[in-house]
Amino acid sequence: MASTAPARKMKEEATCAICLNLMADPVSISCGHSYCHACIMDFLQNKSYMLPNQEQYCPQCRAPFQYGSLRPNKQLGSLIQAIKEMTCDVMCEEHGEKLHLFCEDEGQLICWRCERAPQHKGHNTALVEDVCQGYKEKLQEALTNLSLLNDEYIELKASTTKQISQWREKIDIQRKKIQSDFKNLQSFLHEEEKCCLWRLEREEEETLRRLKYNEENLEQKSHEMMNYVLSLEVKCQGSPQELLQDVKDTLNRSSAVKLETPEVVSLELNTVFNVPEIYFDFKKMLRRYQVSVTLDPDTAHPGLTISEDQRQVALRNTKGNFDASPGRFSASHCVLGCEGFTSGRHYFEVYVGEGTAWDLGVCRENVQRDNRVKQKPKYGFWTIRLCQKEGYMALCSLPTYLQLKEKPLVVGIFLDYEAGVVSFYNMTTGSHIFTFPKASFSGTLRPYFHVYKFSPLFLLSQDEE
Repeated sequence: MASTAPARKMKEEATCAICLNLMADPVSISCGHSYCHACIMDFLQNKSYMLPNQEQYCPQCRAPFQYGSLRPNKQLGSLIQAIKEMTCDVMCEEHGEKLHLFCEDEGQLICWRCERAPQHKGHNTALVEDVCQGYKEKLQEALTNLSLLNDEYIELKASTTKQISQWREKIDIQRKKIQSDFKNLQSFLHEEEKCCLWRLEREEEETLRRLKYNEENLEQKSHEMMNYVLSLEVKCQGSPQELLQDVKDTLNRSSAVKLETPEVVSLELNTVFNVPEIYFDFKKMLRRYQVSVTLDPDTAHPGLTISEDQRQVALRNTKGNFDASPGRFSASHCVLGCEGFTSGRHYFEVYVGEGTAWDLGVCRENVQRDNRVKQKPKYGFWTIRLCQKEGYMALCSLPTYLQLKEKPLVVGIFLDYEAGVVSFYNMTTGSHIFTFPKASFSGTLRPYFHVYKFSPLFLLSQDEE
């Protein structure tokens, strides 16, 4: 084996001064220095190293050279290959000896001179050949365990891929079911529409037939009457003999003539269909999402009294003693529901009765409570109001006044969190009151109630429908 110093010297001579690695495809320039072919080509392309006369200079000795002077150095290439073969065994960097020992304490390869050095004194060492098999078995065991873990990952991935496929299939089935249901409903409604229109047409034809019969009969009677009138006019204009001829019979016949009124035909429609009531049962649809809502005493204004079951709220006669909770409304007579909504569809009903003023709806959980509440969507409120002076209104950015045909005794509030929809219904008639423009909800929404004098509010449960 070559000694350490010559081997190190040979490696240094075969090292590229640009990349500091053993040269690959070495080339020499006119000054005699050699470099990797790729390294010197990159160097030549960097114009900042070019001399004024368009010559380049050697990175090591600064001697000028030209591109045409580059020559492959095959001998150096062969020498580099020999160095690689000679140094294929791992050598100790400090002593240049072969690393044929393994230190158990340090977990590293060492040479015989390292074993005698102070830093390895007293350590357990063994020949590489003696410990290699044991560590190989341990590595094989670790490899087996990792392979098993990888197999589990592959199985889990396959399972997840299967779940994705199953989920998409389930969604596709549900999508097709919805489309089919609506198609069937559309077909059903179309047939019902044709049936209703047919019945209406039959009623139209029958009534028109009777009316036209009366019209024709009256036309005939009127024509007969005109002929009789003309005959009497002729008689009156004739000679005395002609006038008196059968005059008593003529008078008797004239007095016997009476108005024959036609058959009375009713113009009230019998074929009447209230399509929303027949086919769109709002109450049944909405109550599929009904939740039980109770009042949160910790948010109630001190001027409110809440029933023991937390379903009724009214203004109290005397001010109670309440803690100054940061969650309590202090400026307005308001209270929140205990329930918070962060997703899904939810519906609840409030009995307002004959109350003359109230605010109902939902709001963000973190709305301001220590000053006068601004009930607008941009402040986190989606509410409607009844007030004595202005009637019903939706508290949008600008108040929207509502024209209700009938006064609601029970108001239904429907929230679709994902769709960004808050709607209100008159459950006394099963009719729609108002839906706020689509919003983008975030955080928790809670039921909201503003109570006024002589207008208590009652939260209804499903068994109170």
